[in-house]
Amino acid sequence: MPLEALPPRPGHGMTAEFNLENLHQSIDVEQQEPRPLRTLPAEWAPQSAILITWPHAATDWADILDEVTQCYVRLAYEIAVRQPLIILTVEGLKLEDYLSKQLPQAAMKNIHFVFVPTTNDTWVRDYGFLTVQSTGGAELMDFRFNGWGGKFKAEHDNAANKLLYATNLVRGHYVDALDFELEGGGIESDGCGTLLTTAECLLNPNRRRQGDAVPTSDKAQVEALLKERLGVERILWLHHGYLAGDDTDSHIDTLARLCPNDTIIYVQCTDTADEHYEALAAMERELQAFRTLEGKPYRLIPVPLPDVCYDEEERLPATYANFLIMNKAVLVPTYAQPEKDALALKSSKRLSLITKLWG
Repeated sequence: MPLEALPPRPGHGMTAEFNLENLHQSIDVEQQEPRPLRTLPAEWAPQSAILITWPHAATDWADILDEVTQCYVRLAYEIAVRQPLIILTVEGLKLEDYLSKQLPQAAMKNIHFVFVPTTNDTWVRDYGFLTVQSTGGAELMDFRFNGWGGKFKAEHDNAANKLLYATNLVRGHYVDALDFELEGGGIESDGCGTLLTTAECLLNPNRRRQGDAVPTSDKAQVEALLKERLGVERILWLHHGYLAGDDTDSHIDTLARLCPNDTIIYVQCTDTADEHYEALAAMERELQAFRTLEGKPYRLIPVPLPDVCYDEEERLPATYANFLIMNKAVLVPTYAQPEKDALALKSSKRLSLITKLWG
């Protein structure tokens, strides 16, 4: 979600370094009173910055760290030549020095480095702030991340938002929402009151625990909390669709994405022999039945399911739907599958929000 960030400063961005000690005492983490008007911006709303976490040896990328680092260098370049980029890193000045030798000065001026003691992993889309606009300004919602239902450790990832907030790089009021588990990749907003999500993720018992604001997987209670905290009017639930090898329990951003002009891009499987065929066909029928707030059907744009990708013997959750929307460009994952990559890029080009498309 968009971050309210300070503009970049001359030089190599802004750097900051923090320890966790006494940090909780320095931040007001009281739950705020409900505000009368809240809006969860759409993915294509104007962004002040994009936030990423840099891979390091203590993350899941350890076995292929050099290869992944090169991918992140390219990612940082594509973002920073267009808009501000905030990088959470455990490497301190070492990473700043490294990137200054890899990237042009114009990109480096747009990068802000935030040094943190450690992170469990790099998936900051799922543990970073969710920014909600309200009558009182931006509210930085700090929801709990539990490693996708307790599959992975996440205590360091959960500390990242307080560390980031203490840098003053992000503007807004900090809101402690740690009494509810919610991941950024698990929801899609159109900025006009509609939220799209999957029951497999948000209603999964592994996301709820005793003592939470919603301790069980009661759909009505989950909806009420999301409406109050995010300011949405309604929630569209998908009950079908999954990707083999996916740890997230069917995150919506791997399956179907809300886009401008009442459009939804979604993953389509046409191979009847593929294990995903029935589930994705059922998801497609659900999407066809959805209606906009005006009662009209959505404009549906399919992207193909990539050919099978393996890590040793495990099928990977490859998807073209997990693209990154920036202010004037969209980054689309590709899989060295020329025909399907081209189809996915062609479908993405039908979006009116972009001026550039990169795969």
